Amino acid sequence: MRHREVLSLVDLPQVETFVAVATHGSFAKAAAVLFLTQPSVSTRIQGLERALGQRLFERHGRGVRLTHAGGVFVPFAERLLNTVAEGRAALDATQSAQGGLLTVAAALSVSTYLLPDIIKGFRAEHPAARVSIRAGHSRDVLRMVLEQEAEIGLARGLAHPAVHTVRLGRDEIVLTVPRSHRFVRQREVRLSEVVREPLILFDKGSSDWILITGFFRRSGLLPNVVLELEGIEAAKKMVEKGIGIALLPRLAIRRELHQRHLAAVPIVDARPLARYVDLVYRRPGTLSDVARTFRSHVQAAYRLLDGDAGASRRLVPPADKRPATSSLKPADKRPATMLLKPQRGESGAARA
Repeated sequence: MRHREVLSLVDLPQVETFVAVATHGSFAKAAAVLFLTQPSVSTRIQGLERALGQRLFERHGRGVRLTHAGGVFVPFAERLLNTVAEGRAALDATQSAQGGLLTVAAALSVSTYLLPDIIKGFRAEHPAARVSIRAGHSRDVLRMVLEQEAEIGLARGLAHPAVHTVRLGRDEIVLTVPRSHRFVRQREVRLSEVVREPLILFDKGSSDWILITGFFRRSGLLPNVVLELEGIEAAKKMVEKGIGIALLPRLAIRRELHQRHLAAVPIVDARPLARYVDLVYRRPGTLSDVARTFRSHVQAAYRLLDGDAGASRRLVPPADKRPATSSLKPADKRPATMLLKPQRGESGAARA
């Protein structure tokens, strides 16, 4: 049978049902997911098998499992469904900003600490618009934009000849300490003081980790690293509990600074650490209406963020009224570094 004849006998509901059965290993479970009766699922699978001329499933215990032919067909079926979904998304993206679909790829820290406010404002103005957020490291964001899995990318330091790059603003990496730490009363510190304190690092291999470790390496000073964690949220909690101090993105600690749970202290004898956050989209071509509207919201949010950051840099956080003695004692004998990894099933907190 020629390919065109096969295609004429295959329909999308059959393929969708096939993927559901392959995923769940059961006609009954697939029927529940698709809101169909079990006989309807069986009819669709039989029709697909007739069109392809191959058995796709065989009985296995109380369920079913793929035959060899079924296993071969799975990636093609998934690709077909994904292609149709992307085609629908592309058509939706041509609609007005009131009702289009926008897929945004964002660095984990951006999606965690900035996008909620942006999405809230955007949805308030455009309640019919739909936004799909895909999170990853900066290199993942660039890849998704280049491979057209996302129309817009938001991450740090993105540059590539195949994308337009719009610089949004700076995200500082600041020395973060608990409110009871002696550095708060000092109002500023020297790097030689910082390296004597227990230091917490996060997300080994990320752009933030590379920036922070490179900062100490260039200074010629060895930091007293006592703890390494998977994500920023865990690092913040450890600092709040007085386990150590950390260099954290200002974007990630805005709420804790405002609530006076943490404090940011300037390092007077070192250049400020910062990364630029960029918005990117593919060349050639222009953004859809909904993407242009979303970009405007992102740019407005960063203008406001830069204003807030400037104000916070000018205001050194006052110490608490209680004696600001440090709960962290400089360690002459540095303890062994601990590396905490999430257990299976857990996910890391926001990463750079």
